[in-house]
Amino acid sequence: MVLNPVISKLTNKLVVLASASPRRQDILRNAGLQFEVVPSWFKETLDKGLFKAPHEYAVETAKQKALEVARRMPFKHLKTPDIVIGADTIVTVDGMILEKPADKHDAYRMLSSLSGKEHSVYTGVAIILCHDKENEEVDYQLIDFYEETKVKFADLSESMLWEYINSGEPMDKAGGYGIQALGGMLVEYVHGDFLNVVGFPLNHFCKQLDLIYNQFSSSSQQESLSVNENGAPCNSSSSKHNQSSSSSQIQHSQNSPSTSPLQKVKRTDYGKEACGSSQKIVNSSSKHTENCETTALTPMTSRGQHREQEENEPRKEDLQKMMDLMDGFKASKALFTASKMLVFDLLHSRPGLDAEQVAQEIKASVKGTQCLLEACVSLGLLKSKEQTCQQLVYENTDLASRFLLTDAPFSLHGYIQHCNNTVWPLFSHLESAVQEGTNQHEKAFGKKSNDMFQDTVYYNREVKLRFMNAMHSIAKVTGKAVATAFDLSSFKTACDLGGCTGAMAYEFTKAHPGLSVTVFDLPAVVEMSEHFTEKHRDDRVSFVAGDFFTDELPKADLYILARILHDWPDEKVHILLKRIFDACRPGGAVLIAETMLDGWRPHSTLQSLNMLAQAEGKERTQRQYTDMMSKHGFGDTRVVHTGNFLDALLFIKM
Repeated sequence: MVLNPVISKLTNKLVVLASASPRRQDILRNAGLQFEVVPSWFKETLDKGLFKAPHEYAVETAKQKALEVARRMPFKHLKTPDIVIGADTIVTVDGMILEKPADKHDAYRMLSSLSGKEHSVYTGVAIILCHDKENEEVDYQLIDFYEETKVKFADLSESMLWEYINSGEPMDKAGGYGIQALGGMLVEYVHGDFLNVVGFPLNHFCKQLDLIYNQFSSSSQQESLSVNENGAPCNSSSSKHNQSSSSSQIQHSQNSPSTSPLQKVKRTDYGKEACGSSQKIVNSSSKHTENCETTALTPMTSRGQHREQEENEPRKEDLQKMMDLMDGFKASKALFTASKMLVFDLLHSRPGLDAEQVAQEIKASVKGTQCLLEACVSLGLLKSKEQTCQQLVYENTDLASRFLLTDAPFSLHGYIQHCNNTVWPLFSHLESAVQEGTNQHEKAFGKKSNDMFQDTVYYNREVKLRFMNAMHSIAKVTGKAVATAFDLSSFKTACDLGGCTGAMAYEFTKAHPGLSVTVFDLPAVVEMSEHFTEKHRDDRVSFVAGDFFTDELPKADLYILARILHDWPDEKVHILLKRIFDACRPGGAVLIAETMLDGWRPHSTLQSLNMLAQAEGKERTQRQYTDMMSKHGFGDTRVVHTGNFLDALLFIKM
């Protein structure tokens, strides 16, 4: 079963995946489905004890994820999706539901419980069809189902368990393993849909799309069903006992779907109700759907009054969108300033300080510190709580703890400081960059060249280390997604051109135990890389100094170009690609990791403006990279949209 029979009907539709899972994204993209990713804000805190069967919990979680995004998008994104897809994958063994491990010890507990046993992997899927109506109303229709796959683990030794756990792979996987990667070595057999274990039951999903567009769409009778005040569907559950009249036309299998129209809601109601009722939605479950009343939302104005209002008054949502865009630079500078002053590090070591105490520690005014802390609270970077005498104290949010501490595993601190010290001054001359089509280093810094590692006068050691810290920071965050994008088991040697601190290279060796990587970069970079490699010693990563435009390239099976090609104009890129082809062994490959200009994503297009202001290069589309590579004898193109900052492309030497 494939998507081809229905793909034409989805071509002009806005399909949204309510999940940040790169595995689900890969499965759907490889099937030919085009969609946007809008991760759900629904907190997965449903009481598992309320559900009679594990699959009911998975389906309800998927349903709430999809519903939250479907209701949020018209308000926050100012557009109504046609289809929202929600999914939740769980592993069950001995009556326990295993989700993602909290830490290494939790991963050990999970994997130990699976050792030598057969377990079930359930994925609950919810498809919400959204229909814009008059007077800003939206109709929702829900179809949900689940898939079960049986998996048997081998008996796992302690050494194998900890070797796998220390690879880092278990930490974002349900049940603590990824069958499509290193976790595959733990598995003896699989009975059922393999992709369901990866994270999404593609075959079952395709069948449901076929039913929706070839059977449901032709049915003229559909029983109306509402959502209750908590946002949960009335008289709807994932079990086969609550089928609506339209879904009863299907012959149900063991894991059959349920389908029902949900209540009309106002596009503007999300701001008043849904946005403030996320906790209500979290606490809702199938138990709440037994005795809810149907309530119709009456349009507040007549059609004529509404049109007149629309012509004479700006929509609140439009104004909010414009305010968010105009204030965007203020939010960035607030983040940069708090990061530079090490506010997040301070509140990590001493949570619960008030504004006066923070001001004393960062050596700033109390008034200014108070304003900065309040801004960070509004941006979701800090949280505040009231002490005695109406005094507020502050703590980091989870977001700040994960990305803004200087020593966090996925710290973006270095890259944030690069944005503050380099990107911000360059962007202040964006008008000139647009008019002239050239970088703005001379206006911003009084220096034409931006080649800091060739310039020993203007760019001192501190500036170079700061830049390397920024590159190290972004490589740590993006490295795993790039390194695991493809099966690279056939390659034994790799060369990371312009690999800087080796952060990306270490992610490749962690993901591929049989791979050794040579980091090839300028002598000054290799010399200073010691500042970053002390914590990441790996005999399979080595450093070689040289200029990849002039010096002989190390021989390798695979050449890695992560955030390299966008720095250079086309003529320079062609020179480099020719040199790589000459050095690449037969059957070798080139892996490019860049932000591709496809899909009109704000991050990609703004990064393109960034390159205009600070370098001679540019961001490119997938087609442009493919064309450039084909001219130099590389083909058999494979592309993975990782869902991270960088996308990955693999080209094989023909």
